[in-house]
Amino acid sequence: MKNKFKILIFIFFVVMNSFSQSENYKKFFNMGNEYFESSFEESEYNYRIAINDSSSDSKASFNLSNNYYKMGLYDEAIARQIEAIKLSKTSNEKHKSYYNLGNLYMKKDMCSEAVNAYKNALRNDPKDEQTRYNLSIAKLCEENQNNEQDNDQQQDDEQDNNDKQEQQDDQNGNNDQQQDEQQSESDQQDKQDNKSNENSENENQNKESDSKLSSQQIMNILKAMENAEKKVQAKINNQNKKGAKIVSEKDW
Repeated sequence: MKNKFKILIFIFFVVMNSFSQSENYKKFFNMGNEYFESSFEESEYNYRIAINDSSSDSKASFNLSNNYYKMGLYDEAIARQIEAIKLSKTSNEKHKSYYNLGNLYMKKDMCSEAVNAYKNALRNDPKDEQTRYNLSIAKLCEENQNNEQDNDQQQDDEQDNNDKQEQQDDQNGNNDQQQDEQQSESDQQDKQDNKSNENSENENQNKESDSKLSSQQIMNILKAMENAEKKVQAKINNQNKKGAKIVSEKDW
């Protein structure tokens, strides 16, 4: 009996707590709705209290997302709309949240994300023509973005190719310049070698000339010696013709 009594007390408090939370949720949710058009700050404040009081209902998150949307706070609106989708219990609630989420993505030019959101909205309400129309617009936006990305990628590839070609041209230019410098150095070295060879040939010619002069001088000297010898011989021959000179005896 005691255990049953404790269980009944626990259930009573749970029910009362849930009833209290529900009453507070409704109170602040309704106040958020009242301030929705007149005061963003008051409306946001009351929606937040309602959400904190009860996490089982999607309406406060849904309306707070719309409040952010109205103020252009799209990132905050997206976060609250995703929260509303998770709390949604019916197809109608999910359809509305996915539809609004698609609109938010379009505001941020997130076309692929918008396409997925609208598709999910149609899964929950296939007859909604407004969602189908928005989906077609989102698909065109997605296609344009993909084409732009392809063009940007193509331009990037072309720029990379141009940069590589410029680098190759610069390298070729440096190689040509280096070859020209090497050729110039080679030509200059050839000129120096030719000049050295010419100087060497001139020196050899001078040496040959000096050698010839020396030989001629030797011949002149030999010839002079020969003439001198002939003169001596002629003098001796003249003396023999006159007779030998008589030498006197010496005294002891």
